[in-house]
Amino acid sequence: MLTGAVFLDPTLMRSILVPASMELLGRRNWYLPPWLHWLPDLRVGFAEDEASAPPLRGIPGCSNQMKIPSCYTEEGGYAQARLLNPAMADNYVAHTVIGDLLADDAIEELASYSQKEASHFIRAGMRQDEGELAKAPPLLREFFLNQESPPDWVKEVDFGPGVRMFHRNSRLVLGAMVGGTLVEGFTTNIAKSFFITGRLREQGVRRLKQNNRHMVEIFMPGGMDRAGDGWKLSVRIRLIHAMVRRLLNQSGDWDSEAWGEPISASHVGFAITAFSARLLVHLKSLGAEFNDEERASFMHIWRYSGHLMGIPDSILFHKEGDALELFKIGAMCEPPPSMESIVLAHSLINSAPLIAGVTDPKARSSLARYVFRVSRALIGPRTAKSLRYPFFPTFGVLFWFRLQDRYNRLMDRLVPGRLQKKNPLLTLFNVSMFDEEGITFRLPDHVYDERSGRW
Repeated sequence: MLTGAVFLDPTLMRSILVPASMELLGRRNWYLPPWLHWLPDLRVGFAEDEASAPPLRGIPGCSNQMKIPSCYTEEGGYAQARLLNPAMADNYVAHTVIGDLLADDAIEELASYSQKEASHFIRAGMRQDEGELAKAPPLLREFFLNQESPPDWVKEVDFGPGVRMFHRNSRLVLGAMVGGTLVEGFTTNIAKSFFITGRLREQGVRRLKQNNRHMVEIFMPGGMDRAGDGWKLSVRIRLIHAMVRRLLNQSGDWDSEAWGEPISASHVGFAITAFSARLLVHLKSLGAEFNDEERASFMHIWRYSGHLMGIPDSILFHKEGDALELFKIGAMCEPPPSMESIVLAHSLINSAPLIAGVTDPKARSSLARYVFRVSRALIGPRTAKSLRYPFFPTFGVLFWFRLQDRYNRLMDRLVPGRLQKKNPLLTLFNVSMFDEEGITFRLPDHVYDERSGRW
């Protein structure tokens, strides 16, 4: 009896049941009831002053006296993240109080102009119209001058393999983006910015189509050239973020002490890891095929787009491994998904049928349920539970998805003309926002999307 107990303790209990329970409990492993907060903190190398003021020196736009937002010390897993990677955890929370100094200053100058006038100056900068740009505010001219030359690490000759991989797997990209990447992106506090402004709540389909277009354009041949639409859309996103930051900070709806800077450098840096490295993970789960050269090129394109979007080098990934580590540590630092995250994730999934052009209520409901199942299989049960997904069994979901995709690929080869009738790239174009006038360079002029001019 004793021999059996001695055997079961290290094998069944310590090696299987305890790790499995800790995996299921997640952050709740470290929960301490308020009535036990009198106990001494015995953690080594993590003093209270470190939690409230991580090192901020050397980060542009950040003062050494800044404190990290309270939600990361009171609700988030910052302490646990520091046990795994203290340097990256400190860097992540430090960037939650940083916006984008160059773009923010340019937008502050533009604020005195009408939406139409501001759009005119931005269009001049995008199109390199020096005559009209000379009439723009000085800080906007400085902003565009700063964008003219790519950083030394950008090698445009390396974009080709990533572009080819994207187009070869384009039929899977939308599913991986909507079911995996965007949902995971909403688990951070960036969801509060989207929710307060109503950017997805009021005009979700239009905004999601704009996001799709950005992704399509950066992977078009020449899209990331200075005159390319991918380049312009990346810089446009940067200016929109700066304007939304300004509007939120002036609205009275944003709690900076609790949440940090709206659309902070941390959250945009986290999002770009989701759009790149995590998108590769989800594409592979859905059956996409690519080699090491193609995945490195794919990451390179997204890194350059992230640079154009204003992510500082101090939190912009270098390689795929860096991106995955930042995604993991950043997710740990964030507080549990808020009600805003939950609402936006559900809004995104339920918008998918509308994006795809499905209007029949019964068909929409059926497709939304299927997207929930695929999404749950992609993001995993823990994230799905935290976002309050409806429960659907996911056994075999991804296998069946991959099987259907392989069948479609086979039929495309065997049946002449079938691919042209159902071109996957055209599907992506159809669910992207193409305004008749081309890319719009208008910016929001009110914090609430429903009260803003069209942009």
